[in-house]
Amino acid sequence: AFATLGVPAPRLFEAIARDTEQRICNFEPQGLANTAWAFATLGVPAPVLFDAIARESELCIGSFNTQGLANTAWAFATLGMRAPQLFDAIARESEQRIGEFNPQELTNTAWAFATLGISEPRLFDAIARASEQRIGDFTPQGLANTAWAFATLSINAPQLIDAIACASEHRIDDFKPQELANTAWAFATLGISEPRLFD
Repeated sequence: AFATLGVPAPRLFEAIARDTEQRICNFEPQGLANTAWAFATLGVPAPVLFDAIARESELCIGSFNTQGLANTAWAFATLGMRAPQLFDAIARESEQRIGEFNPQELTNTAWAFATLGISEPRLFDAIARASEQRIGDFTPQGLANTAWAFATLSINAPQLIDAIACASEHRIDDFKPQELANTAWAFATLGISEPRLFD
């Protein structure tokens, strides 16, 4: 509730972190994902807690729903928390269930891996294919962040990038300045001259 409202409560979150660390094995997958999301949303670093969440999540990754997978990756990346084994588990599980991901989950997953510099070719191939099929449902932020993620990891996915260019062209007036900048940077980094966007 505090995270959803954007209300920082440092002492409360310190207490939650301590208690959660001790009881982490009792948490369901949804609780693990929600806890990570809440701490990341409020920018509260809790390394010991996140280590515990990572270990427990690895054990039950197959029971996470797609929102939980994406939100967990997003939370760790937002706080700069590296958890190689957890991200490997998230990648494998996400590859198998990529068709269940909605556009925001696809974007958040790509963004998280790129933010931490984790290149997972098979995962990104799956994200590219799924995103191409759903590109009309992406928000401007989703289009920009997806392009940014692929460019950051130097992954060239021509069909996806073309689809992003087409969708962005039709909605360019809806892009915020940072989204325009990220999109331009992504295309330039990938060495793609796209007249439809840059004219």
